[in-house]
Formats: sequence, C-alpha cells, structure tokens
Amino acid sequence: MLRWRPALGLGLCLLAGTSLWALWAYVRNWPPVSYVPYYLPCPEIFNLKLQHKGEEPLQPVAQPLYPQPKLLEQRRLEEQMIPAHGVSPGSSRRAPCWCQLRSSLSCCEVAGATPLSTWGTRDPEAGTGLPPVTQHKRRVRTWPRLPPREALSTGTSPATRPTELLTLTPWLAPIISEGTFNPELLQLIYQPLNLTIGVTVFAVGKYTLFVQHFLDSAEEFFMRGYRVHYYIFTHDPAAIPRVPLGAGRLLSIIPVRRHSHWEEISTRRMETISLHIAKRAHREVDYLFCLDVDMVFRNLWGPETLGELVAAIHPGYFTASRQQFPYERRRASTAFVADSEGDFYYGGAVFGGRVASVYEFTRVCHMAILTDKANGIMAIWQEESHLNRHFISHKPSKVLSPEYLWDDRKPQPPSLKLIRFSTVNKDTSWLRS
Repeated sequence: MLRWRPALGLGLCLLAGTSLWALWAYVRNWPPVSYVPYYLPCPEIFNLKLQHKGEEPLQPVAQPLYPQPKLLEQRRLEEQMIPAHGVSPGSSRRAPCWCQLRSSLSCCEVAGATPLSTWGTRDPEAGTGLPPVTQHKRRVRTWPRLPPREALSTGTSPATRPTELLTLTPWLAPIISEGTFNPELLQLIYQPLNLTIGVTVFAVGKYTLFVQHFLDSAEEFFMRGYRVHYYIFTHDPAAIPRVPLGAGRLLSIIPVRRHSHWEEISTRRMETISLHIAKRAHREVDYLFCLDVDMVFRNLWGPETLGELVAAIHPGYFTASRQQFPYERRRASTAFVADSEGDFYYGGAVFGGRVASVYEFTRVCHMAILTDKANGIMAIWQEESHLNRHFISHKPSKVLSPEYLWDDRKPQPPSLKLIRFSTVNKDTSWLRS
C-alpha cells in the first residue's frame, strides 16, 4: 500500500507541471499591451483608447457641413427677407423658424434674430448669455443662398458692409460676445448665489515674470464683486509677487516640480489641475477657470462666462475653414480628428466651468495624454489637441468668442466690439529656452 503513495505524488507533480507549462505558453502568445500607471482613477478608458478605436462622435445635425464661426455678410441675408406671412413667392411650403437647424446653415446665421433669454436648461447659467425677452420676434425669412466658398473661408465679400459673429452654435449653445447678454440682469441672478470662482495659472520658469500683470488686471476686471480664489502653480514660490487683493479674494501658491522641457510642462497641466481639484479645489470653489499666465484682462469678465463646461474660440482660426484647423491628424494619437469632424477650433489658454465638470474634463484629457505617451506619440499641440478632440465628442455648454481669448499681435477686427482677455507681446523662444 505504501508503494502507491510515491507513484501518486509523482503523477500529481507531473500533472501540475504540465498545466503550468501550458498556461505559460498560452500567456506568452498574448498580444502586447501598452502600460498605463496603476494609480490613475479611470480604468475604463484603457480599453477605450489603447487600440485606437475611438467611438463615433455625436453629430448634432444630419450633415456635418454647417459653416464655421465666420464673419457673416449681412447684406446678402437682408436681401433675402420675405413678407410677414413667412411664405416665399410661388411656394406653399412654410418657411422654417429661426430656431430650427438646417444642415447647410446654422440657425444663428439669420441676421437680426433675437435670441431667447433661456435655452431650456434646468440650471441658471445656461441661459445667462442673452438679454431677457419673453418671446422672440417673428422675423421669418427664406433660407438664403450660401455665400461663395471664398467668402466663407475669408469672412469678406466684395461689398463692404458691417459684419457680425455667430451668437449660437449648431447644438444650441450660446456664443458669448459683447451685446449678447445683459450685465445688470446677470448681476441680479448670480450675486445672491454667493458663488466662489477659482482661477488656475501656471508660472513655471521664466513665466513667473507675468504673474504681477496678470493679477493686477484680474483684480481690476475679473469677476468684480464676486469671491475669487487664485491658484498659482509654480516651482519657485518666492518669485511670486504679493499683490494686494480685494475683499473676498484669496491667493494660494502651490509648489510643483519644474520640468526641463516646456512640452512636458504643457502635458502635465491637465494632470496637475485634476489632482488639485480632487484634493482641494472641489471644497473651495463652485466654478473654475484655467487660464494662461502670460495674458492680461483688458475689460470686464463677468458671470456671463459661467456654465457647465466652457470653451473659448481660438483667435487665429475663428475665420478659417474646418480644413485649416490644426487638429491632430495622425490616427495613432488619441487626439486624432478626421477631416470630416470638427466644429470650432478652441484655444487651450482658456477653459472652465463647474468644478466637477472641469475635473472630469481634465481627468479624461490626462488619461488620453498618458495613453499617447505609452504608445510613443505626442499630439501636435499637446493638451490643446486633446482639448479639441474632447470638445468634438462632448460639446461645451457655452462658447466664448475671441473677445475672451485674443492675440495682441493681431489687429482688432470690426466684428469684435472690445477685447476682454488677451496675450501680451513676448519672446516665446526665450521664455521656453
């Protein structure tokens, strides 16, 4: 009887060894998987992006051929006005209302249309970009013929007439600019809410030189009459000047690591903001704006900019065609945008919204940046490329016109009545060296 025990043990050992060898051979043939650090709080995005199979973006209209935020020719639109009964001559079809979309023309391009005071949302900020009216005026017109492609791409026409910017996106989000909102009404709505607005800026390396001008102008123009909390991320806290602040306004200096390359600093921005919100800012502010420090406020920036998720149109491309937008065109990147996609081109120097929405936005962008890094690729414009990719699939609830993100090297066009926030003239190559 005792002789069977060694034989049984030997048989079990052989069986276990064979099983382990088969398991090792199976695992060895698995396809390689890119490594993403374990500590990040969004595991579902790993399977979403590593295979470069992005989900189909939501298309707000039947065909993605609506015009871009161009300067529109009013003269041509005025000539298309029809009688008050709203039916074009020789046709029994009723002309559509201004608030309906058509694949080739955005509803907001009908010149003179009076915007509604609310947009059918449940929170107050979605409807604060417009003056109070109980109902819009019935100024019904036929759908005008589209201007030539040259006029759309340049925003000009042979006849020199006053031009206007769009006031509404194709997904019915307001585009905020001077004249599209009532400042007094917004003060009455938002002042009793006792809100705190946060501002994040990064002053790393030579960019500490811009902090003084940024804070001085912000104290004069940014959210006047509201509680504001400035968060300045810097590698050198001693280099941050002590600027006198008004009542209810705070400044926090947060040390961060200084990286050797400016590209690394840029790509780390989303990570730093998301971690800061999770650790601290979500308890201290209601809304958060993420701005560049090498800019200054030149006119009032108020509660008209508050929204769930807010983006700003890039000043270099608000008159350009979609094909000219500098999207990431390499399919290997998670920021890839196809030629048929895109609404506006947004600047990375200004974005914001409710603090919870900004956290989710920065977290997802950070995950996409890490995925690109694991796959050995960097988007053409770093975090700005990922920002534009995200806003194509997840539309912002409010869009700021180039009034809120201007470049002082460009002349102010007639369509912009004033400039609220703009870059300062600087030597970028010296700052990044």
